[in-house]
Amino acid sequence: QVQLVESGGGLVQAGGSLRLSCVASGRTGSTYSMGWFRQAPGKEREFVAALNWSGGSAFYADSVKGRFTISRDNAKKMVFLQMDSLRPEDTAVYYCAASGVEAPTRGRDYHYWGQGTQVTVSS
Repeated sequence: QVQLVESGGGLVQAGGSLRLSCVASGRTGSTYSMGWFRQAPGKEREFVAALNWSGGSAFYADSVKGRFTISRDNAKKMVFLQMDSLRPEDTAVYYCAASGVEAPTRGRDYHYWGQGTQVTVSS
């Protein structure tokens, strides 16, 4: 089992920035790809970004491309999501997830999930 805990969410004005962090614990010996997803009230969960084990391949949703950056520190068992130029439509609960598949963009390919951290962007 792998446990994931997110942090870094909060309230920010439109145009501002936040950096989300996710730390893994448990059976982290495998080479997991990591991803970020989000779910806004009344909407389905959607893919935000994914990064493979080595950090060499990253994928982004079109809605965040150019504004968000995913990165990881394998020594610290952490993954980050730097979010810049935030918009009110970015408001959601953000989830960190781990997968044994190479940087998947589908939620069903992720095996472990965190509890989420709330991000609220005011206009």
